[in-house]
Amino acid sequence: MSKIIGIDLGTTNSCVSVLEGQEPVVIPNLEGARTTPSVVGFTKEGERLVGAAAKRQAVTNPENTIFSVKRFMGRMHNEVSSEEKTVPYKITENEKGAVIIEAAGNKYTPP
Repeated sequence: MSKIIGIDLGTTNSCVSVLEGQEPVVIPNLEGARTTPSVVGFTKEGERLVGAAAKRQAVTNPENTIFSVKRFMGRMHNEVSSEEKTVPYKITENEKGAVIIEAAGNKYTPP
């Protein structure tokens, strides 16, 4: 029988669970935690970090550590000026005016 997986992509933390029988069971991350910080980071060497590892490097590499990205989803750049001031990473726009996040020399859309 196939498994059912549930993913909660939260603004602050994310969680993954699987339905085993009639009970949901949270799948711990590689560090053993039941939730994972919703953070992605890029090291100066180009390595991609996710979760707690990305959150830890935010102090020394804030411009390449992406968090709270859900506030930019589905919005145009001209709608996010106040939110843009609260994050250390660079927010720009594409040719259609949608939000673009720049980190580690690359451009990303919020989704």
